[in-house]
Amino acid sequence: MISAGDFRNGITIELEGNVYQIIEFQHVKPGKGAAFVRTKLKNIKSGGVVEKTFRPTEKCPQARIDRKDMQYLYSDGDLYNFMDTETYEQVALNKDTVGDAMKFVKENDMCKVCSHNGSVFSVEPPLFVELEITETEPGFKGDTATGATKPAIVETGAQVAVPLFVELGDKIKIDTRTGEYLSRV
Repeated sequence: MISAGDFRNGITIELEGNVYQIIEFQHVKPGKGAAFVRTKLKNIKSGGVVEKTFRPTEKCPQARIDRKDMQYLYSDGDLYNFMDTETYEQVALNKDTVGDAMKFVKENDMCKVCSHNGSVFSVEPPLFVELEITETEPGFKGDTATGATKPAIVETGAQVAVPLFVELGDKIKIDTRTGEYLSRV
């Protein structure tokens, strides 16, 4: 159990049958009346954000989230197959559970599979990936003063905005959290 006075960003709690992660919290001590804790909570299963206030002495059970490194094997229709590299146990997750997380992940890449009480609710791709450009238009010389970008398709099929000097066949580094181009490799 964790009291509302001990809330910090990133802590996961169980509340009303759901699991929430604390995004923001603020201890408020008004001039008149009792102190309270104002929080912004993200439902980790549905992704919805709610605001809730607590008395500092209120207690909530702390949720335990398991993050396990698993290797992405392949996709079969709407199912994505992962393997635990220690036990070689395979898990198939549907497209709703995985979401947009897999658009920059190639086969055999390592991902973190997040679960609560044995039920998987999300997949976290690696923070940075290196992918090859499979489709893009040629850049124009002398058009670089503005920092212009052009669309490019990478080997996983995702579209990324890249600088004009990037060409077909180049390997680039991408931040999977934002989908932004970082550098050439």
